[in-house]
Amino acid sequence: MTSGDRDPQLNAPREASTGSPAQPGKSRKSPAREPFRPGSRSGLQLSKTPDYLLIGHVTADLQPDGSVVLGGTALYSALTASRLGVRVAILTRGVYGREVAGMKIPNLDILASENIQIVVQDAEVPTTFINEYQADRRVQTMPHWAGEIDLRGLPPHWRNAKVVHLGPIADEIDPRQCTGLTTRFLGVTPQGWMRDWPRQTGGRVKHIPLKLPGQLLGIIDCAIVSIEEIAYARDVIQRVGDRRLGVVTQGPDGARIIAGGEKFELPGFQVPVSDLTGAGDVFAAAFFLKAS
Repeated sequence: MTSGDRDPQLNAPREASTGSPAQPGKSRKSPAREPFRPGSRSGLQLSKTPDYLLIGHVTADLQPDGSVVLGGTALYSALTASRLGVRVAILTRGVYGREVAGMKIPNLDILASENIQIVVQDAEVPTTFINEYQADRRVQTMPHWAGEIDLRGLPPHWRNAKVVHLGPIADEIDPRQCTGLTTRFLGVTPQGWMRDWPRQTGGRVKHIPLKLPGQLLGIIDCAIVSIEEIAYARDVIQRVGDRRLGVVTQGPDGARIIAGGEKFELPGFQVPVSDLTGAGDVFAAAFFLKAS
């Protein structure tokens, strides 16, 4: 899984924005904004129940040269699901298509061009990551956080999406709000529930153990973490895997799967690698669609 992950191709500036800017002083759990309408067919599309619903922050990732690119599970998994031919929607929170805190934030046209439905809840800043690499280790800093996503802002028919993918990257989803989702398949990539940082001032991100309420654990159909995260999520993956599907991705070595309590090794395919950014999110979307 990746957070603060980005695609260099998404950095090209575009003309449209996601709507009016957020107003200073609004509470973290502000109501949903008017949906971002992807092209002339948006009215028709927003009236339809999505096949695949993503919930999570689309991030703004600050590069060494000062530029900003979009990233996050919601971005990569949504693009993957859309390109696999299903109707996709995103509930997110942030600021896009304007300058904030000295950063020029790209807009969401890359998603609109894929006919992905989007609801953006107001925030004063986007969730921002700075990634630095020391030897083989990534050090992440989060200077800005967009705040919690309020699931009460979901269009009612979106709750019936065939697949709901909870993709927190910065503790932006309250697990207690997720238990009312009426979906056929609930997939979780919980990396954002294993992150902690100084929220008032921003700062370095550290990992913490994954703890989820029993009511949510009882309805998750599949949970996926990376080999780097399993030490913090072992109990959750085992409990979900005993009932349904728990997955640990291992990069080029494939994945370990627990299905109904049985363990399997899924080997990876050896392919040329040009960019690993978002690889875990791409895998998760494809796996959830197949498993559902």
